Amino acid sequence: MSNASIIPTHWPPGTPDTVDDLDEAVEALQADLARDVVERDRANQPPFDEVRRLRKSGLLLLPLDASLGGPGRGLRTIYSVVRRIAHVDPSTATLLGYHYQRVRHIARIEDPDRRAWVAEQTLTNQWYLGGTGSAQEDDLDLRPVKGGYLLNGRKNFSTGARVADRIFGSGTLRDTGVRLRTLLDPQRDDGSVIHHDWDLLGVRLSASGPLEFRDYFVAESDIVGTWPRDPAEQPPHRTIGVFGFQLTFVNLYVGIAEGALLAARDYTRTYSRPWHHAAVDKAVDDLHLLRTAGDLAARVQAASALKDQAVAALEWAESRGEDLTARERGEVAELICSAKIISTKVALEVTSRIFDLTGARSTQAKYGLDRFWRDVRTHSLHDPVAYKEEELGAFVLKDAVPAPSPYR
Repeated sequence: MSNASIIPTHWPPGTPDTVDDLDEAVEALQADLARDVVERDRANQPPFDEVRRLRKSGLLLLPLDASLGGPGRGLRTIYSVVRRIAHVDPSTATLLGYHYQRVRHIARIEDPDRRAWVAEQTLTNQWYLGGTGSAQEDDLDLRPVKGGYLLNGRKNFSTGARVADRIFGSGTLRDTGVRLRTLLDPQRDDGSVIHHDWDLLGVRLSASGPLEFRDYFVAESDIVGTWPRDPAEQPPHRTIGVFGFQLTFVNLYVGIAEGALLAARDYTRTYSRPWHHAAVDKAVDDLHLLRTAGDLAARVQAASALKDQAVAALEWAESRGEDLTARERGEVAELICSAKIISTKVALEVTSRIFDLTGARSTQAKYGLDRFWRDVRTHSLHDPVAYKEEELGAFVLKDAVPAPSPYR
């Protein structure tokens, strides 16, 4: 038998998440969010209060690079925090996870003066950072004027923009095709329009609705770099930022699955009654429920283990810097792709099947157990797993290394 791996491994194995020094803050935030999550989800109001709670927790700026005055916490720490918040409030975990990736981006701003200024302002003002839109859509239009540019266009998805202090975005100069990276204030009323029509099945408090710009003035000082039109034309180490977001999705889904199973466990222990033919006195002694709980727990544990491997792979890729090869990048991409496939499928299955544990009475709206499935079902549609399976299959059967893109 060959000892070859499906995906070659260059990195050390993943280790369990450890955030011991942050446990108190994370647990306090979990308890605070759990207290009224069902009511807030139902009310579907812009999550200004949720961002206030994140800011108060002291967890908002964990990944800001230490060289820029920040805490400098690593990938395993920030993903652990996101995953644990997803146990109780997936929408707020989404807000935090996306924000963390934008905070990490500050260290990649090429101009040292702009990088230092953005970091200082983010620290001083405890900025929450949002973003503009999906790569599926046309870029925003930038037109040069005296002292800067006028920005026009619409993005249908802009997670966090409704409640953000600043948003990272981009716009294209149509005459040259140059794409510029911008840092904008979405709360200005002179040129930005945030449409509050985010009334979806799930992730209802992620503030991901449309954002529109109408002759929004962008000063030269608001430009924080250039943005490649085609990631495949960049050196490998310049194209791995997308992995940070992909692993945010993975950790969200694993966290949602864990949270759903924990909620179902607690409900079953407290409220569930044994079925008429079970011939036991307590629901927790029902063999069918025991088998269901064991099956779901095993699936969640497997997804979590793969998630740890994928995080370790990204840590290794980042440590390689300019030495990262295209082949190595592709192998890391496919491990992350594997984690994305499994975490999506496990989360969808677990969040649906928990009702086999909890029973009919648990479907009452006051318990809000449906929110886990609604959240993962809605979020996972934004990056269809079918294309991940096709990508991974091409790597396995044809040794096809995926070209970098905004999704891989």
